[in-house]
Parts: sequence; structure tokens; C-alpha cells
Amino acid sequence: MKAITSIVFLFFSTISFAQTVQDSIPTNSEQKENASQRILSGNSGGAVTIGGYGEMVYNQPEGDNGTLDVHRLVLLLGYKFDEKTQFITEIEVEHVEEIYVEQAFVNYAISNNVNLRGGLMLVPMGIINEFHEPTTFNGTSRPAVDHDIVPTTWRELGVGVTGRIPEYSLGYQAYVFNGFKSTAFDSDGGVKGFLKGKDGLRGGRQKGIKSTVDSPTLSAKVDYYGIPGLRFGLAGYFGKTQADDKVEDLDGANIGISMVGFDVRYAFRKFTARGEFVYASLSDTDKYNALTGKDLGSALMGYYVEGAYNLLPMTAKQKLYAFARYEHYDTHASTEGILVRNDAYNRQDITAGLSYHIANGVVVKGDYQIKDNAVDGADVKNQLNFGIGVWF
Repeated sequence: MKAITSIVFLFFSTISFAQTVQDSIPTNSEQKENASQRILSGNSGGAVTIGGYGEMVYNQPEGDNGTLDVHRLVLLLGYKFDEKTQFITEIEVEHVEEIYVEQAFVNYAISNNVNLRGGLMLVPMGIINEFHEPTTFNGTSRPAVDHDIVPTTWRELGVGVTGRIPEYSLGYQAYVFNGFKSTAFDSDGGVKGFLKGKDGLRGGRQKGIKSTVDSPTLSAKVDYYGIPGLRFGLAGYFGKTQADDKVEDLDGANIGISMVGFDVRYAFRKFTARGEFVYASLSDTDKYNALTGKDLGSALMGYYVEGAYNLLPMTAKQKLYAFARYEHYDTHASTEGILVRNDAYNRQDITAGLSYHIANGVVVKGDYQIKDNAVDGADVKNQLNFGIGVWF
């Protein structure tokens, strides 16, 4: 308890000290660009553009030891070959030891409002999967919906088209990707499954690492931005999972996926709000579970709503958001065959705290999470969190 008290004192002392910083802060919930979009719109011909973001976090579950972690550090590089052709990449180090390529794609501008893209790209589903830089969202950690339902950061290899229809205030994206990996033979000749009940599709992300593909998947999103301060998004993802050679012929090696998502963001003066709903229907999960011994549900569902209010005057160059978020997510929203629904996978989180933007691209965060699930008398630990995030 003394450790928590000291950390709380340190956090608010940092806030008090940071009042002297005089850099301007963008409205975090009305973010119009993510990291790659910022580089695409900003780099000049023949020059390399460099950016990055990172976050360091402290998590303290009740009754357990706390953990300190450099959760991620990302280097962004962009190069503009000519007025039409650009290359963007993100190189991410997670937990100081795991290195990934998060994005790597070529963007070719056919016109001002139409772009062709190819490479390793983000799947447009929900808010956080595309806008996950730490200064763009409240809370030390990303919403759980965008971990267990939308497996953020979700990126795959593919080709597609992006653009805008200005006269209708619409933005659009449409891609053909490789899909999730569902099965492979293990070293003993048995069948290994990558998808499971607790976090759904997350374990099947291929991330561009020697990705296997036996059928394409379709991903698309439309955004409407015609009302000042308000933005709506509607997304869909459809296809089948991928299996290694020889495994793909086994009954239950692949499953079908139909995922739809709706999101909304709103900002008016000192108040901001956002929300998201995602539902995924999975087919042939009974055969998949029989083959692999997993407990994958036949439907995943999650949503959250969040409100935030800037406690500082409108004229201040810093921003201090007090926020609260409620989320409900269930990776066993439905089950097939003999699989019994696991109520421990029917979860809800309430998160409340502060996000203090002390400079343009620097945020200090603190929050408390109340966690629960549908199991009677479940022993789920609440958690205190602090973090520092940067984006430049």
C-alpha cells in the first residue's frame, strides 16, 4: 500500500511540475491522422522522414507484485520517391526484446483522393487498430475490446485502395489480405491450433512473418466526417483462415470469419466521447475444436463507451482529461457443438483516470480498472496503472 501511495504522489507531483510547459496539444479524441498518415502527408521528395512513438507503463494488480515495462518503442521511416510514390514502414520493439515490422507498404497516388497500396498494412477495424499511438487514446492501456475482439495491432500483407469522396464527406479503404493462421502440424505430427476461447483470433495473426495463404480475405471501411466534431466508421472483414500445407485438407483446419464493426468519435469544446461495437461470427468452430482440442467460440462480441472532459481552461496550451470508460467483451458470445460456454470469457471493465498532455506529443497517464466477469464470485483482480507516452 505504501508503494502505491508513493507512486500516486509521484504522479500528481509530475502533473504539478508539468503545468509550466507551454506547448500546444492536439485534441486526442478527434485525431485525424495516425503515424503513417502523418508521414505520408508530411515528407518531401527525395528525403527520409523519421518519426516514432513509445510507451512505458506500470501495472499494479491488487494483492500482487507490480510490473514495470517499456511496452513498446516504434521507429517510423518514410521516403517520397516522387509526387505520387511513397514508402512507409514502422519497426517496433516490444518489451525491450521482441522486434517486429508493424507496417511496410508502398503508397501510389493515382489522384488527390485515390491511392493504391501494397505491403504490410493495418486492417481497418474499429478505432484503436489504426489510431493506437499513446497520445491518441485515454487510459494507460488500450481498451480490452481492441485486444481480445479486434486483435490490435492487427496487420497483414495485402493490396488495396484508399481515398476520399469529398462531396459526400466520405473516406474509404478496401483491401485483399492473407487471413489468420488457424492450424499447422507440430513437431510431433499432431495438429496445432492458433485460435482459442480466451482471446479469440489473436493468436492467428501472421504479422507478415512467412505468412501462409490458401484463400484471400476482404477488408473494407467507410468513414463519414460531414458533421463538425463527429466521425462515424463502418467496417467489415470477411473470409476464411489459413492453414499450412497438408493440414488444410483436414476437416476443421480452417474456419470462416465474418466481422463487422461500428465506431464513433465526438468532440465539442472541452468534452470528447467515443464508442465502438464489434461482432464476429465464426463458422465450423466445432470441427476446428475437435481437430485441435481448443475452445474457440462461434461468435465474439465487444463494445465500449467512453467520455472525457478537459479540466484545464480552453485557452491553456496543455490539456488534462478526466475520463471514464465502460467496456463489455465476450469471446464466447456463442458456441457450437459440444463446447460449453465459459462465463469467465464474458467480461466487463470499468476504467477511470487522467490523461495529462504536458507537451505536444507527450502524455502522462494514470487510471484504475475495476474488472469482472459473469462467473458468480469470480476472483478477478482490479488494477492500478500509470504510464508515459510519446509520439513525434
